[in-house]
Amino acid sequence: DDGRRAVIAIAGNHDMPERIEAPNPLAKECGIILLGLPHSIASPFYLSSGLRITASGPGWVQLRIPGVDHLVHLLLTPYANEFRMKTYLGSENQDETLKEILSNNWHANLQEMANYQSVNILMAHLYMISSEDELLEEPLDEEKPILTPGGASPIFIKQLPPNLHYVALGHLHRRHTLEGCAFPVVYCGSPLSYSFSEAFQNKSVEIIEAQPNQTTKHYSVGLTKGKPLIRKKFNSPEEAFQWLPNHMDCLLEMTLHTDMYLNSEILHQFHQLHPAIVQIIPEFSEELKLVENEDLSPSPNAEIIELFKDYFRSIQQVPPDEETLALFREIIANEEDNQ
Repeated sequence: DDGRRAVIAIAGNHDMPERIEAPNPLAKECGIILLGLPHSIASPFYLSSGLRITASGPGWVQLRIPGVDHLVHLLLTPYANEFRMKTYLGSENQDETLKEILSNNWHANLQEMANYQSVNILMAHLYMISSEDELLEEPLDEEKPILTPGGASPIFIKQLPPNLHYVALGHLHRRHTLEGCAFPVVYCGSPLSYSFSEAFQNKSVEIIEAQPNQTTKHYSVGLTKGKPLIRKKFNSPEEAFQWLPNHMDCLLEMTLHTDMYLNSEILHQFHQLHPAIVQIIPEFSEELKLVENEDLSPSPNAEIIELFKDYFRSIQQVPPDEETLALFREIIANEEDNQ
């Protein structure tokens, strides 16, 4: 927007803070503010558009936005595990909980910079809940969940400063609003699906209208562009070949019931027919699963071709197809000719 709109991004639990902040010298020329650590300080800038950081400190920024009469105060809390969060925020009391440390930090920073003619927004990557009785499900495919030893304990909304206008939370991939505050506290959710566990999940962005000394209005806008994630099961390759050309506008995870090995030629045909196939998962019959569980210890008297079949089946869970067997016989024949 020619530098008239401020863009703020903070690190989450998947990110490397140093890499998030690395593009800052270039990013700020476009009005983009990147913070990787809870105690990071955004360097002031002034753009010809009128957008500028008028003041900043550890974990907070004061913005002047062109065309807006009032200041915008941002409390920014990127993710850090509990130990690092306490270290970054300078807690010397070992008995002080993360909830108390963050609450004291937010209150102190907001008291330092806020006034009655400003809009005050908190942006954080945390696991926040309304009360101890509430439990929000972390993403199913989360590689680094927050609620684990070495992560960070839950934060309650009662720890939030009362003079905020809006709280933008990151971590949950599905939109969720926390109840119990005079201002909106919202997990907007991820704009894109993180994995196929979120297939068919609606995605959205949040629009807010905030004015000093007024109740904040907010509403969700659904995201309808982009390719949806689809999981589809096929009972045969023929069924898949018929379905794929009519469903090109999606990212596909396909499960294929088969009694044969899916060689590179078959896989190439699938990907050539539908370039947006992300994964092909073979599903084998019960008979093959029973064979898989049999003792495959090689017999010393077995022919080499039988040994190869047993080895192939132990690795691929299906017998080799005739093309693979023919290739193996050719290799054996060449070896015998060279001896």
